[in-house]
Amino acid sequence: MSIKPLFTATASATGGRNGHSEAADGSVSVDLSVPKEMGGPGKPDTTTPEHLFAAGYAACFGGALDFIASQHKKDATAAVVTCSVTIGPRDAGGFGLMVKLHVKDDSLPTDELLALANEAHEKICPYSHATRGNVPVEIEVDGA
Repeated sequence: MSIKPLFTATASATGGRNGHSEAADGSVSVDLSVPKEMGGPGKPDTTTPEHLFAAGYAACFGGALDFIASQHKKDATAAVVTCSVTIGPRDAGGFGLMVKLHVKDDSLPTDELLALANEAHEKICPYSHATRGNVPVEIEVDGA
């Protein structure tokens, strides 16, 4: 597979999960710590790679949903996408992720919203393309 590059985001992390991560352009700068649930200190005012992934996926999926809706002459700009990223040990060893996308939009009927969300997931969202076959992704919708 090849892509035509439009934009490249670059970030660096120092100290892994108990360190600091920052975008090269300074747009993101966060301190990290391992959550208590994973045996870490869960320091206040810190985040995790899973939080960053969830925020990125939610935003990207929202954009994909809006694009697909506009292609169908629908308006999904009021949709709220909540992404939950779960980390845990894999049966095959190491750690893995699971994702749940919850889409809420009171302006669209539930069946239409589900169809739009599925199309955004299958055809448009780069996070969905990147996770497909590697990370289980569940989609739930709440429409009108």
